[in-house]
Formats: sequence, structure tokens, C-alpha cells
Amino acid sequence: MIIDTHVHIGNMNGFAMKPQDVLYSMKQYKIDFSLVSNLEACEFDHQLEPIPRQLQKSQNQVFRDTIRFARKYPDKIGAVPWMKIHGELPDDEFRMLLRENRDLVYAFKFHPYHSFTAPDDERLEPIYRLAAEYDLPIVSHTGGCEEARSVRLYNAAKKHPELNFVMVHMDLGTDNSEAIELLGKLPNLYGDTTWVPIESTLKAIERWGSEKILFGSDNPIDGKDTYLDNGRGERSLYQAYFNEFRSMVSERDYENIMFRNAQTLFRIEMRQ
Repeated sequence: MIIDTHVHIGNMNGFAMKPQDVLYSMKQYKIDFSLVSNLEACEFDHQLEPIPRQLQKSQNQVFRDTIRFARKYPDKIGAVPWMKIHGELPDDEFRMLLRENRDLVYAFKFHPYHSFTAPDDERLEPIYRLAAEYDLPIVSHTGGCEEARSVRLYNAAKKHPELNFVMVHMDLGTDNSEAIELLGKLPNLYGDTTWVPIESTLKAIERWGSEKILFGSDNPIDGKDTYLDNGRGERSLYQAYFNEFRSMVSERDYENIMFRNAQTLFRIEMRQ
């Protein structure tokens, strides 16, 4: 079994991630369940310039689009609303959508880079209160700018022991060492494998055990065959997780990272 905890749909910032590509890739590469967020909630572009308001969708519209996909395929897709942590906070409509669709919602997604707002910013406290009310973990991009450093998510996790937090990427574009070090400092802080070389995951397992890491991919960021190659014909690093990884660790460690930890953290009920 494989659960991918970091999958996207939406068109924004030069990316076009189609629901049909998610479904194709899940079938083709034997992914049993995907947690999906919609990148159309991005607020800043790759250069950290604000995306014009007329080109953005509202928080609630993005949430509705995510729910629509999950509602159609509830045995395969879980909704993870991408929170617009810079320009919007959850309003009454958002709360209504959450309440009425709680069965489909598994976490809240932050992107401190594309929202240019750190997770330890005091303005996010209403989101943390809402997450606690519905017992939802926080999954957050880490890496790329000061606001997105893993230590800023660590600060939020330390302040909110009632919530679980996942450091997506474990500091994208680095050797992952700072994020790996932080993993063991709090019981409610986790990492994921999205663009994380298998060598870093092995270091994390050796240091803190396999219970602290979840499989994630950013699928279908490089197209419908993201799990296979990077869109330029080069082997995807996820092929190592699907193949060689199993012989590098114990069967229990492999299962923890590929699906068991996700089942526990997000309360995903599935038959094996």
C-alpha cells in the first residue's frame, strides 16, 4: 500500500495539475490514496511578487474545487485545503464548508513561500484554533525563503502541542540537515519525502526512527508520470522509494513511511 500525503491540482504559477492526471498516476503507479491541495490558493509568485488579485481565486472557491474532487473519489482522494495565510483568514463560509464536508478533509495546507508568511506569525492563530477545533494536522511547505524555513514551523509546533505539523520537503533545496535535527525535538513534528533524496530519509530514520516521516511527492508537478521521471526523461527520485528503499530498511520501516504513518496521523481508514 502507498499513501501519498502531498499531491496537487490546479493551474497557477506556470503549473497545470489536472485531476485526471492525479487519477491516471495513482492507477499507473499503484498509489492507493492521495491527500490533495489546490495550488490556485497561491498568493505570491516564484519571485515573491504578489499575484494580482484579479488572477487569484478566493479561499472558499479553492476549497470548494478541492472538495468537489474529493467528493467524487472519496476512496482515493482526501481534501487538504490550501490556506491563504497572507491575505485571507477562514470566514463563516469556510467554516460551513469545513463542517459540512469534514468527512473529506484531512489537514490544512500552508505554503509560507507562496504566501510569503511564516507559520509562527501571530496572524495565523485563528487558523490554529480552527484546526484544533476539528483535530486537523498542519502540513506546510518548508524551504526557499526565511518565512518558509523549517524552524519557523518548529516554532509554531512548539507553541501548539495540541496539533501535529508536517515539514513538507524538510527544507527544499538544502541537505535537509536542519529539518532532520528538528524532527526529534518535538513529538508533534514530522517530515515528508517530497523532493527529499532517499539518503536524507535514511538519515532521519537512523536518527529518530521511521515514525517521523511520511511519503509525499508533489505529484503531478512534472506531469502525469511524475513518479517515473522529471519530465525531461531523467529518473524520478520516487522510483528509489518504490523500488530500492524496501531493501534498505526493515519491512516495518518501509510500511511506516509509505502508508502507516499517514494512516495514523491523518486518520485514513483503508483496507490493505
